Amino acid sequence: MKHISLLLSLVVSLTVKAQNPFVQTWYTSDPAPLVHNGTMYVYTGHDEDKADFFWMQEWRVYSTQDMVNWQDHGSPLALESFSWADDRAWAGQTIERNGKFYWYICAHSKISNGMAIGVAVGDSPTGPFRDAIGKPLYEDGKWDHIDPTVMIDDDGQAWLMWGNPQCYYLKLNKDMISYNGELGRLDMTEEAFGAPAMDKREKGKKYKDCYTEGPWLTKRNGTYQLLYAAGGVPEHIAYSTAPSPTGPWTYAGEIMPLCDTGSFTNHCGIADYKGHSYFFYHTGKLPGGGGFGRSVAVEEFQYNADGSFPKIMPTDKGVSPIANFNPYRRIEAETMAFSKGVKTEQNEKIGVYVTDIHNGDYIKLQAVDFAGKLPRTFTARVASGLRGGTIEIRIDSLGGQLLGRLEVPGTGGWEQWQTVTTDLTALATGTHDLFLVFTGRKGPKLFNFDWWKFE
Repeated sequence: MKHISLLLSLVVSLTVKAQNPFVQTWYTSDPAPLVHNGTMYVYTGHDEDKADFFWMQEWRVYSTQDMVNWQDHGSPLALESFSWADDRAWAGQTIERNGKFYWYICAHSKISNGMAIGVAVGDSPTGPFRDAIGKPLYEDGKWDHIDPTVMIDDDGQAWLMWGNPQCYYLKLNKDMISYNGELGRLDMTEEAFGAPAMDKREKGKKYKDCYTEGPWLTKRNGTYQLLYAAGGVPEHIAYSTAPSPTGPWTYAGEIMPLCDTGSFTNHCGIADYKGHSYFFYHTGKLPGGGGFGRSVAVEEFQYNADGSFPKIMPTDKGVSPIANFNPYRRIEAETMAFSKGVKTEQNEKIGVYVTDIHNGDYIKLQAVDFAGKLPRTFTARVASGLRGGTIEIRIDSLGGQLLGRLEVPGTGGWEQWQTVTTDLTALATGTHDLFLVFTGRKGPKLFNFDWWKFE
């Protein structure tokens, strides 16, 4: 019995220290990072719970300023945003130009009965977004028009690429919602991607690699880099380089080799942020996850001296904080480094909030800086259609020092919000991990949670 207890303690300890996947409230996939005004945003797909295929209905947005505590901005874009789309809200990428944010997506088209490339536009990184043109940007009835990636070159020319197993490209006009010229096709050769196009492969010949899907186009030190899911199924991440977006491309090797990620697909995006380089990808490592229940993750890396990519391996630990977290302000409850059990929901009146809270669930925030201010009270906005519960405010671990308990009352409904304050019974100084541990009757949902703050 003692050995079982020690094992359970070890499992809990390892889980609490994990930062990957960095979203635990929903299954998320196909991460696409964007840095804007000092904030890292990541745009994701959303795998449905218990799905048996990529039956995806919406896209989601998350943001951080320290790389470990992520705020959930909900779903500002869904299939319903596009009158022409009816299914398969698959991978996309967002880019900013002249104060507008353009979100390129792919979805199944009611018009052509194939996959199509669409574009939405918004005035902020988190939306609201709307269909920019009321029709697909590109479609021709084929099924390989998936996974768009976009970049704006040094000369101002915007490039859009996508495709499985062929990689296509368009030269976008400056309005970002139309294009100039005909649809281009990259030359899918063995030299370019490790294997030629599928219809040109020799039977029985073993190739060193092959382009599959999920391209990510970027440029470094004057060289274009195209990262992509490679190798067929299961997928790893590889890349090729070229002197121009149209080629000629040269296969450059693997970035994330085939690993035990719990997912037979992978999809990557990269971004530099506050002097650090980050590689985003997805796994199937959340409880109940897998190939159709994926979860976004991130690793920090350093480029090789010549600008090439090192090998990047997936970890449960994830990345370290690059800044401390200030708790002396209103914090949206859906901001977290890690969590257990909880979900998020949203509506027009409240926005995004934490729900599905049960006894023993928790939210963790990392590197919370109490400084020397000695917080005296903890305030939260909550709602409960039953008898409520308790928020235990702890530091350093799930069973760490208790700063106080906030009693959440029954408020008369799950959307009947009250602001409740408690005096803290212990003081905290310095920097700690913060745990908001939820307790109450075992079984039923306890309450909803909108925001909190220390004073």
